[in-house]
Amino acid sequence: YHPLAPVIPCVVSEWSVWSVCAEPCKTTYRVRRRHIIQEPRNGGEACPPLEERAGCVEYWTQQGTECKQSLIPALITTGGFGKARKKRAAADGNERAGYCVEFQLLAITLGCLQSHHSYTHWMQYLREGHTVCVECQHPALDSRSLHCYGDGSGSKKNQLLHWQAVGNPRCKGTWKRIRQLDTCSCPSVHSFLFI
Repeated sequence: YHPLAPVIPCVVSEWSVWSVCAEPCKTTYRVRRRHIIQEPRNGGEACPPLEERAGCVEYWTQQGTECKQSLIPALITTGGFGKARKKRAAADGNERAGYCVEFQLLAITLGCLQSHHSYTHWMQYLREGHTVCVECQHPALDSRSLHCYGDGSGSKKNQLLHWQAVGNPRCKGTWKRIRQLDTCSCPSVHSFLFI
């Protein structure tokens, strides 16, 4: 190119809205895209990525029927997250009565122990054989079915159910539903929250 030609960097559009989940009834992803408005010229800055993906789960089929519970892993996070969630819901006036489910952890992937971010420290307390409490509260409490997805309601006794930790896709496993309670009574390190 000519040494006096102007350097023109790449110019891209704004991001599109996020798509729906790639597949219903599975832990999958959604996509957003942008397109190139101006190609770079004369040594201008290269174009950034044109696609982003984010994890998601869609609990209703395209026909509007609810997915089978056993197909979908429960998405969980630390129970400490629920305190802020409750404050926001109470401020909005949207607080609905929730419930708690006790599970026995049966299998856990090594990915739960290999996470070193501050927001994933809670995963180190997940141990096979332990009983954990998982709280279902607004907004995870679905207004149509009045339960949280992955809570095991409708599952057979001793059925293996799947869970996945939010923030670390390599941290997942199986558990068995023990019982449903109005309030959780587990120690804080074994108290979690449905997402």
